[in-house]
Amino acid sequence: MLRKTLFAFTLVTSALACADEVKVAVAANFTAPMQKIAADFEKDTGHKVQLAFGSTGKLYAQISNGAPFEILLAADDTTPAKLEKEGTGVAGSRFTYAIGKLVLWSSQPGFIDDKGDVLNKGNFKHVAIANPKLAPYGAAAIQTLTALKLLDAIQPKFVQGENIAQTHQFVATGNAELGFIALSQVMKDGKIADGSAWIVPTSLHQPILQDAILLDKGKGKTAAEALMKYLRSDPAAAVIMSFGYAL
Repeated sequence: MLRKTLFAFTLVTSALACADEVKVAVAANFTAPMQKIAADFEKDTGHKVQLAFGSTGKLYAQISNGAPFEILLAADDTTPAKLEKEGTGVAGSRFTYAIGKLVLWSSQPGFIDDKGDVLNKGNFKHVAIANPKLAPYGAAAIQTLTALKLLDAIQPKFVQGENIAQTHQFVATGNAELGFIALSQVMKDGKIADGSAWIVPTSLHQPILQDAILLDKGKGKTAAEALMKYLRSDPAAAVIMSFGYAL
């Protein structure tokens, strides 16, 4: 018994001795799933994870200006590709960790129908949208309204969030009756938690491919490389899909 106890203690202390920390820049739409994934990763590996959330555009600017991030989880595939081309991202490390889904959401039950016809009726004063220059979900919303030939009619009602988290807040607090956000922000246990929503058909906008990339500051770092691998594991995939993403 003593020998087994000493062996277990050795394993724990060895794991702690090898524990590392990784700093991750995360697109705002992936906040909830990444918090869950990070907690599971820490429990499974002993490594620590520091998360910073924001719009992909702002995170890119911070990384380009020397922010100490070691991994970027973007809300698009173009920003990681750009970082790889510029040499800030590690060549060959980029992969799509999730495919996002856009949803038109209201905190009011019954306000939005399941076909999005509320957009044609126009019985609302404000519609929230993330800055399309910084947030891919905002760009997808513009593409959707353009495809529906409703952009000119609805654009004067825009309330623009700096990122998708602020956009969700506008709708949740009632400052906008409805808004285009990420499905993951209102999905819980595979269902939309509250309010009313229309999941936007993917045919109305370009695919929201969300790519991860190992940054040069994370190259050779134990925790950073372990997290990149963990993001492609079955446990991480289960969390990602539970928030409404496709893989």
